[in-house]
Amino acid sequence: MFGLFKKSKVIRKSDEPLNKTETKWFKGQKVKIKTGTTVSRPNRKNYRNNRSNNQTWFKEAPLPVPNVEKKQMLISFKGGSSKIAILEGASLVEYYSAQDKKKSLVGNIYLGKVKNILPGMEAAFVSFGEEKNGVIYVADISNSKRNSKIEHLLKPEQEILVQVVKDAMGEKGARLTGQISFPGRYLVLIPNSNTKGISRRLPEQERSRLDRIIRKIKPEGFGVIVRTAAEGVSESSLKNDIDKLADEWAAVSSSNQGTAPVLIHEEPDVSIKVIREHLNSNFKKLLIEKNKNFDNVKKYVEDTSPELTNIIESYDDKLDLFERYHIEDQIQKALDRKVWLPSGGHLIIDPTEALTVIDVNTGKFVGKDSLEETVYENNLEAAEEIARQLRLRDIGGIIVIDFIDMESIKKQQSLLTKLKQELAKDKTRTQVFEVSRLGLVEMTRKNVAAGLIETFSEECEECNGRGLIINDIFSNNSQENNILESEAVVE
Repeated sequence: MFGLFKKSKVIRKSDEPLNKTETKWFKGQKVKIKTGTTVSRPNRKNYRNNRSNNQTWFKEAPLPVPNVEKKQMLISFKGGSSKIAILEGASLVEYYSAQDKKKSLVGNIYLGKVKNILPGMEAAFVSFGEEKNGVIYVADISNSKRNSKIEHLLKPEQEILVQVVKDAMGEKGARLTGQISFPGRYLVLIPNSNTKGISRRLPEQERSRLDRIIRKIKPEGFGVIVRTAAEGVSESSLKNDIDKLADEWAAVSSSNQGTAPVLIHEEPDVSIKVIREHLNSNFKKLLIEKNKNFDNVKKYVEDTSPELTNIIESYDDKLDLFERYHIEDQIQKALDRKVWLPSGGHLIIDPTEALTVIDVNTGKFVGKDSLEETVYENNLEAAEEIARQLRLRDIGGIIVIDFIDMESIKKQQSLLTKLKQELAKDKTRTQVFEVSRLGLVEMTRKNVAAGLIETFSEECEECNGRGLIINDIFSNNSQENNILESEAVVE
């Protein structure tokens, strides 16, 4: 496994002769202790500062997003469902779908009714119109303060305005919050808040420009978080975004649509949500199948990002759009446990109840020069493919990666940098931690909705959930005829 990245250091050297060195573990670090050296704990006065200085992963500035050539977005509306694919070159990197009968509830706002209060969990169950009650924690209640008790804030049968922040998964109900927010094209508006934030992915000069604009246009009583998409956007466009979101809040706050539980505000179709979250000047094409929804999508882009109107194209052909770009073939491969790398190595991806484990293997790749270079090249390919698979499969939660062991500290650091650079393309928040003592790379990725595996599979009743039955995702007969093409169309 990996060695630790931190350099060895001598702690409290004494005046005794130093002629012997011994390597030991101390406070999670590998240190060299020489003869006559004593190890002591830091004094209480400096302990907090030393601890915060050592834990630097969460203070790390995000890496800039790499430029990607030939980035495309494809949108298809068929069979009562919306399907969106994002391509980087020929490779499918993200896929979204929503059926009319089973849409994601994230972003919807409900007038709910409190059913049960659990002081021991500092949480409450809220009925909001779904089969399973949602859960809200004390920190997410709109008027909560530090050390607030949930039994003092909520009462059974009390009506409360809530927003879904995480869909129901497995046995768990939806995660709710009382701190309402409205995402727009360039920013997020938060009623009854003084929050002001700007995406850290933006350059410092651009952050300063946007900060001056937001100070001028931020309405009283609202918090504003500026998104990465706001880079280079004019003050008038930002003001229009705020005005639209403020109007949505006015409609929600004045709504009187009966007794709880009742839906107050519904998020738009998944195609609009994906465009809102992802579409920017890096995209070369937005290709939409010609039907009744085409005009709605085009109008949204014209209203919010008129400079991107020229990349919109309609697709009207006998051959299905996703079939032409071989999207379903790539999804089929993304449902496999084994993922092949370009040079012959492979990944094994195993989801569990608590986390996802990814194992890296050299497989058929034997290299040319040396074992060290072979392992390093294989790990670099794996880092790039892992970042793509996390986005494509929408894997969330805790992720543990077992790269092939490398002795070179420099190469280990280079590998982590490569992984972080590839993860910078991901809109979903990720955090990469220091390498563990066992040499495992640990990371987290925000978990909001069901991933690709959950979308296209169901539990096997015969083995009581130990296995999965993969549903037929193909819209043509290519599976029956054993015709699975691997090359997608690049334009």
